[in-house]
Amino acid sequence: MAKIAIMGFGTVGSGVLEVCRRNAASIARRAGEPVEVKYILDVRDFSDSPDAALFTKDLDVILADPEIRVVVETIGGTRFAYPYVRRCLESGRSVCTSNKEMVATYGAELLALAREHGVAFLFEASVGGGTPIITPMHQCLAANHISEIQGIVNGTTNFMLTKMKREGMDFAAALKIAQQLGYAETKDPGDDVDGRDACRKIAILGSLACGHHLYPDNIPTRGIRDITPEDIEAAEKLDCAVKLIAWYREKPDNGVAAGVEPMLVPNSNQLAGVNDVFNAVLMKGDMLGDVVFYGKGAGKLPTASAVVADVIDALKEGSKVHDSLFWKPAEKLDGMLSDDTPCACYIRTSGVPAAMLSSVAGPGTLVSDHGDTAAYLIRSASPADLALVKEKLSVLGGTLSLVLRMLSE
Repeated sequence: MAKIAIMGFGTVGSGVLEVCRRNAASIARRAGEPVEVKYILDVRDFSDSPDAALFTKDLDVILADPEIRVVVETIGGTRFAYPYVRRCLESGRSVCTSNKEMVATYGAELLALAREHGVAFLFEASVGGGTPIITPMHQCLAANHISEIQGIVNGTTNFMLTKMKREGMDFAAALKIAQQLGYAETKDPGDDVDGRDACRKIAILGSLACGHHLYPDNIPTRGIRDITPEDIEAAEKLDCAVKLIAWYREKPDNGVAAGVEPMLVPNSNQLAGVNDVFNAVLMKGDMLGDVVFYGKGAGKLPTASAVVADVIDALKEGSKVHDSLFWKPAEKLDGMLSDDTPCACYIRTSGVPAAMLSSVAGPGTLVSDHGDTAAYLIRSASPADLALVKEKLSVLGGTLSLVLRMLSE
């Protein structure tokens, strides 16, 4: 029988215990032996729990037990999770995690540590929740060169944008519903609505694609706080949807670029039809072409099922598993992984007559005119062009309130 430990007994950690028990027979068949949770590490008091005997507040108890072969980390964040995971790997135990922040920040280091100690460091649930993305990417697509990734990887913001589109809600109203349903944090929803969650996920996928570590701090990131119902209505006139897109692509100079930003997505693009809390990731492979992964991006049991699948792989394959996941360490850049390629851009302006926008912004289409504010689609603009547009508007007493680039098809 294989014994495992869980660090962190929140939503996902409790889900891991539930999955291990509910699907014990099928897990045993796939792992080649029964799998049992022997310890749960959590600083809170669970003395009233029916599983009180499993709980410990001391990591050393787990590390001192030779029966523990795999440790599941679902603490979240990096303050405690990172040093705990290091100690587990150094002790010769494989680690499976759903912690996107830790993987995005320390992934290369932890993968190297796992290789050094002949164990696995697996993190399927860190991107896409229960939707398989990472394993297909490094196994099924291993013969492909991935040149571009486009994804909706945050279910909370996608739910909010869907509400804004279908029901005409503003940002505040959509956020309130997302919080009431438990999709967004009540105290600080910033990781979702400001794009940090999506940034960590595209950092992980981009690192896998290019083979070296991409840091979230180097990825330009902007969330959806400035999106209005009028912007979404304007997008519909352009046969597009507004989506928070996490993207990665190779540049002609052999560099890479990545970003997270709300974008206009043409309805001809598969991502435009991804609604509610669903996620979708489109990858471009040189042999396979386009492939899309679609499913719910979060949830207790879907995410826990992905963690347990990693546990099974770690038990079966041991030190072999992590090799195909490996990416190289790299120094953090001084600048950002920006892309200066010109593209169609939607702009929202105020304080300047709509009739003047073609002379200020260049060739394009007037989308809407609400008197003091107007929306305009520039046919093609680079970041430098947009900076010039902003300067011209300022000289005329106007402002550039919003820019949404159009996603390439």
